[in-house]
Amino acid sequence: MYVVVSSARVWLVLVALAGFAGCAKKEQGTQTPSVDARDPVTGLTAAEGAEVLAKVGDRTITLGQYAASLARMDRFERLRYQSEDRQKELLDEMIKVEILAQEARRRGLADDPEVQLRVMQALRDELLLDLKRNLPKPEQLSERDVRAYYDSHKNELTEPKRHRVLVLIVGSKQLAEQVAKDAQAASGQRWAELAKRYSLDRRGSQTEAAPELAGDLGFVSAPGEARGENVEVPPEVRAAVFRLSEIGQVLAEPVQAGGKYYIVRLGGISAARDRSLADADGTIRAELLRQRYLTEERALLDRLAKQYPVAVDRPLLDRLAREVEGGQKRP
Repeated sequence: MYVVVSSARVWLVLVALAGFAGCAKKEQGTQTPSVDARDPVTGLTAAEGAEVLAKVGDRTITLGQYAASLARMDRFERLRYQSEDRQKELLDEMIKVEILAQEARRRGLADDPEVQLRVMQALRDELLLDLKRNLPKPEQLSERDVRAYYDSHKNELTEPKRHRVLVLIVGSKQLAEQVAKDAQAASGQRWAELAKRYSLDRRGSQTEAAPELAGDLGFVSAPGEARGENVEVPPEVRAAVFRLSEIGQVLAEPVQAGGKYYIVRLGGISAARDRSLADADGTIRAELLRQRYLTEERALLDRLAKQYPVAVDRPLLDRLAREVEGGQKRP
């Protein structure tokens, strides 16, 4: 048996999560802790968080634990839990997890090395997620830092010229030469008909809204340009499409790649351009946050390595490596 969550109690949690958690961080450390202090994640006081929603065996599920489950959801998903049925559904799931966990512990599964490894991995992921939570928001990064990154990475922020690759793929050279000849100066509709009739790759061949894009493999930059690569486009086809200069133009001779023959058509051109600071702002902020996260992760690992000293038995590790390489089995 368990206590059904009352709408009033969950409404308290929803209001706290929506209105308090966002500002609690700002106030944290500026006020003296008290019995009325609110948790920065759930927005509940200690007394509210300790209220028992359910007893499962000799363990309890508290309002604080319930609120923490809601806090892990995004704000739109939380809105679904304003009805009693959905609130009970979430509590039912928490009870189910607790029941199964207790039985797993009773069976000794908690001591299984593989289970312990998964638990450690989950704890690792949660710690790193906590590190991410403490990063500033993208909009909180200074304009000065964004400008400095932009000025020092302008070459990386330029967009190379790209060609859109359309292809018909056939299995024999003779058929490919015939289709390539038929495709010269073909209209978009005719190109789609050829794709539907002959191509081994049917992507886009049924497109009625844009028949001229049948066989579309997407955009690709010129050979040798690191940015703008496209795994869908074989190197031979990539080089071939840059021999074309007019949209709709089809290469006269088929291109052989990977045992197949490609009839190549130029589907579009994206001109090279330098991205302005405004255009690159979002990309730069994401990269700055990624770099900051990696820096803080390394700093955290360095601190923890001093707190929890690591000693590796290198001779044993080398011996194991030799045994694995030689196909030997340990006794």
